[in-house]
Amino acid sequence: MGAGLLSDLAYQAAWRNDHTTATSILGHALTRAQNPAARCLLQLRLARTLAAQNDRQAVLRAISAAEKHLSDAGTDRPAWCSWVSEADLAVDSGQALLDLGDTGRAHQLITEGEQLLPAARDKTRGVFLAYQAASHLDQKEPEPAAAAATQALLLARRIGAPRCTSLVEALLPRFQAYRQTPGVPELLHLAAA
Repeated sequence: MGAGLLSDLAYQAAWRNDHTTATSILGHALTRAQNPAARCLLQLRLARTLAAQNDRQAVLRAISAAEKHLSDAGTDRPAWCSWVSEADLAVDSGQALLDLGDTGRAHQLITEGEQLLPAARDKTRGVFLAYQAASHLDQKEPEPAAAAATQALLLARRIGAPRCTSLVEALLPRFQAYRQTPGVPELLHLAAA
């Protein structure tokens, strides 16, 4: 349970762009967590915060460790990480790679993860769609980016997911250069409504 609390603290630090603190907290949590599912989630969060610090080798090590821990995880999992799945592994790995500039592989993983996600996890689906939109923008693919961002925003508003809404809103300035691209005007109109 302590590792779960530390994981949440690290997640909040990363959300505030304090990746040094997040890395330190996650490192401490990893010294204590024994359950493979817990270790998987901690390693995924570590990969994300290391990517923000542009530490490619450490990111790849963390992703590899997360993959191994998920493959070792059985059904006996702490409640705070009982939901971690192949979908989470794919999307979080993809987002870490996206932060490192490996957009091709990142896009593939994010798309794969979104497709693997069960329907019951709509809030996570919205976040995944926002990541997918960012990945498309990085590849200068505004039409699929607008489609993913629109889906994410509609879903976020329907279920009341402010974090997902914030992720999409943060992408909106990047769409300004593509105002004539199909789907972009509709997205911008939806966001302004």
